[in-house]
Amino acid sequence: MLKQRVITAIVLLAILLPALFWRTPEPFLAITLVLVAAGGWEWGRLVGLAQGPNVALGVVTAALCAALWALGAPQHPQVVVWLVVGAAWVLAGAALVVGGVDGWPKIPRGVRLVGGILALVLAWLAMAQARVIGVNFLLSILVLVWVADVFAYFAGRAFGGKFTQRKLAPVISPKKSWEGVWGGLAGVVVLAVAWTLADRAAQADVPSLYSLLASLNWLVLVLAALFLGAMSVVGDLTESLVKRSAGIKDSSQLLPGHGGVLDRVDALLPTLPLAMMLATLAMLAQR
Repeated sequence: MLKQRVITAIVLLAILLPALFWRTPEPFLAITLVLVAAGGWEWGRLVGLAQGPNVALGVVTAALCAALWALGAPQHPQVVVWLVVGAAWVLAGAALVVGGVDGWPKIPRGVRLVGGILALVLAWLAMAQARVIGVNFLLSILVLVWVADVFAYFAGRAFGGKFTQRKLAPVISPKKSWEGVWGGLAGVVVLAVAWTLADRAAQADVPSLYSLLASLNWLVLVLAALFLGAMSVVGDLTESLVKRSAGIKDSSQLLPGHGGVLDRVDALLPTLPLAMMLATLAMLAQR
């Protein structure tokens, strides 16, 4: 399993990193359309569609993203969109986690289907806009999710159950502890402060999300980092409850050793749009 994970990670990085650092956003956006199509196909499986409709759903998901690209949406700030999507993620994410595994099947299939596709399309649009702003900006969002996950993992292993006996969401994800969440949140705050200081020392031409927020004040930066870290957990739990309701362990086996695309991007689905919402608000506040 470890060998498969390493090989898959190396292959993905060999494809994604050159595209990410290319002088223009187009190669990266094109590659991510493939990943979005795979995510749409996996989502169809999770809501119980047959193989044919699953494939069609993947094509439709990628086509919607391509249409937004063709219309120039990544190049234009979407102030109202990000405010609405951000509020929707906070409210719907909280409702889904509280409703748990038993609450998911009670939602009409059509709503679940459309909701998942919208989440994928809007996350792709947020990522595309972040890449248009600059690599430093996009990376600052992606790394936040990775740091939250890594710090949560090690904090959970080291301290899980030592401060509180109650699990985070025992029915949805039995292994997750509150200590892991606290460790992840501590990690993202350290990341945000360190990245901001590095930006200032390097006099970065392209701001990161953190330096943009810190330009308001440091309290805003810390609160925003905590908020995004918490919402990355919500994204993770949301996909976990959907998979548990469907009775499957991984969204697919497209990525050997890692599961499916949705297994890798679940925490990014809320975090990317919410990061764009915070960035938009910060830019408005500076005017």
